[in-house]
Amino acid sequence: MPRTLVARAAIGAIVLLGASLSACSSSGQGSTAPGGSTQNLLDRAPVASDAELAQSPTAAAIKKRGQLTVGGSLDAPLLSQQNPVTGGVEGFDATLGKLLAKYITGQPAARIIESSSVTREPLLANGTVDVVLQTYTISQERAKKVSFAGPYLVSGQAIATLKETTGISKPQDLAGKKVVAGANTPAIAAVKEKAPTADVVTFDTDPECVLGLEQGRGVAYVQDLTLLAAQSQLNKKIKIVGQPFTSDPYGIGLKLGDDTFKKFVNDWLKKIQDAGLWQEAWKSSLGTVVEGEAPTPPAIGSVPGS
Repeated sequence: MPRTLVARAAIGAIVLLGASLSACSSSGQGSTAPGGSTQNLLDRAPVASDAELAQSPTAAAIKKRGQLTVGGSLDAPLLSQQNPVTGGVEGFDATLGKLLAKYITGQPAARIIESSSVTREPLLANGTVDVVLQTYTISQERAKKVSFAGPYLVSGQAIATLKETTGISKPQDLAGKKVVAGANTPAIAAVKEKAPTADVVTFDTDPECVLGLEQGRGVAYVQDLTLLAAQSQLNKKIKIVGQPFTSDPYGIGLKLGDDTFKKFVNDWLKKIQDAGLWQEAWKSSLGTVVEGEAPTPPAIGSVPGS
């Protein structure tokens, strides 16, 4: 998922306030997500049976170790962000990591190891991490290097407006209006496809786009949902309206060729979706800034490469 350096710095500033982050963090059971405590959700989370664990040598090894290692982030608001007070890691991806850890070990013992677009695949290949939960877009090209469970979340281009703005809830509502977008981002083509008469005004960075929206340079700002969610967490003047209108499927990265673990993770993902736990995790994180009910979870195996 592309991010400007300025946006990354702004997001990181929240995390660094009052705390110095280490490279690894234990994702504790008692962490509080933006929408409230995850304790009740974790208490109701399923645990794999011995027979289910026996189907995957990788899962069995993690159970014996007693801890799941997750390639992820510590500085992504609403997704996976370290709380400077408690030290716990909060957000949608972080909560899913705890749920998977409990399914395997019986406890939400998930250790996050910071990864990036450059290091994710080597960390999986050399066994440093068991899974990657980090808005990891599934593609057929990437699927040549890693296996993907899921997709577990579909993001895409979405719309943000100032909180007082009304009358905009879908991309067609942008017709004939000035719309803010990042220069050289997929948002430009996405807006033009859905609202050909929109006048797209571009800025170089995400913070500049938000400032342009505040200054009235456009009535809406279009960007990837997860980036908009982070921006709306930083700036209480803006809100996200509607759901993404393009598709960017995120998968859980696994070591290439580990088919039994992929089936194990997909089975777990289906269980938490059916139990409503996926939806609760979404509502307590991304759902605190995205209007409306939790979206329908994406169908497992529904995109090329998954």
